[in-house]
Amino acid sequence: MNKETTYFFIGIKGSGMSALALILHEMGYKVAGSDVEKYFFTQKGLEDAGVEVLPFNAENIKEDYEIILGNAFKLDHEEAIRAKELGIVMQRYHEFVGKFMDSYTSAGVAGAHGKTTTTGLLSHVFKGIVPTSFLIGDGTGHGDENAKYFTFEADEYERHFMPYHPDYSIMLNVDFDHPDYYTSIDDMFDAMNDYAKNVKKAIFAYGEDPYLRKITSDARIYYYGINKEDDFQAVNIERMTTGSKFDVLHEDKIIGTFYVPTFGLHNVLNATAVVALAYIAGLDLEKVAEQMKTFGGVKRRFSEKMIGNTTIIDDFAHHPTEIMATLDAARQRYPHKKVAAVFQPHTFTRTIALMDEFAQALELADEVYLAEIYGSAREAKGDVDISDLAKKLSKGSTIITEEDMSPVLKYTDEVIVFMGAGDIQKFEFAFEHLLSRTLPNNQ
Repeated sequence: MNKETTYFFIGIKGSGMSALALILHEMGYKVAGSDVEKYFFTQKGLEDAGVEVLPFNAENIKEDYEIILGNAFKLDHEEAIRAKELGIVMQRYHEFVGKFMDSYTSAGVAGAHGKTTTTGLLSHVFKGIVPTSFLIGDGTGHGDENAKYFTFEADEYERHFMPYHPDYSIMLNVDFDHPDYYTSIDDMFDAMNDYAKNVKKAIFAYGEDPYLRKITSDARIYYYGINKEDDFQAVNIERMTTGSKFDVLHEDKIIGTFYVPTFGLHNVLNATAVVALAYIAGLDLEKVAEQMKTFGGVKRRFSEKMIGNTTIIDDFAHHPTEIMATLDAARQRYPHKKVAAVFQPHTFTRTIALMDEFAQALELADEVYLAEIYGSAREAKGDVDISDLAKKLSKGSTIITEEDMSPVLKYTDEVIVFMGAGDIQKFEFAFEHLLSRTLPNNQ
């Protein structure tokens, strides 16, 4: 890599792209990029860092740039066409990351769910102990010129993780998702198994996942979980309203006691995976425990705020398994409160493929409010609408709009969880504005 070269990101507001741009910027490289003018939560970090973000325009592309093309954009994009005309070799985001990690001891996090939170925890722990650069799927990136380790999120969509050959990898789960690409859970497993073969030193896989029990790799495979057959076992678990405390058992010996200020059993398991990787990598587990205590979470994963006496939680959950985990976490955090779910499905293909599973997951809430399905650049419409999901809920549900969030006021003074990977936040902001107007003195 050359510090005289400008690394130009086409689609810089993408969560992975913005994180990678921040890494290179912090390491002293020249970085710029382009994207649509619509606001995305990822751009704040870019703006704070002083990274130039331009509207899409073919004239943005200069002959001496190195181009990183976001995975969401095709070669017929105007800037990609211009780059080709100038003879510039473009790399896809995942191709660039695959080469970048070769300079470090690398540790990836793969799985259908939980990657971002687990990568955030892994990065937080390692960064506090040893110089570490990291790339997290919430748009957060950190570059350290003296880094020994590189921790990152390994995205399974369209097998984007195949250029990655990490030293270590956590593998959280195998579940059917991305039905616009994967044909079945077996297809998903084949991709995960191919990725496992790329890992060089060790894999840390969730022991209760039947598919992960079948993975094969030349790397050593350790299983983590809560069962006796797991190599790293979480025991003596205490789930509190402030977080979770647990011991980790390895080779019939307690190797440490840990506390993580996150909620839900899934986060205890995620933390156990991080402990296992740190242990095998040779980190001091007392330092690991100290770092874990101060983990502040990641963007749009169980992000909490209070308006009056109402707790509002914002979460990226857009798959049934994630919805169940988020609602479980809310129950742990607020055991004496009712929990309402405001959910926006993400993509028509996912909604159709997982309709029954969505309904089953949402039944765990005390009340369900549904927003219209959010499409995507690849999928603007489909043969399903939100009323189809509403009909599947045996306890009933209410369809809401951004213009009228008043039905949700029923849960003032309780817990309201906004979930989705689309623009669910516009519904959340509309509700917050409405709720604020109902408070005494507009507090």
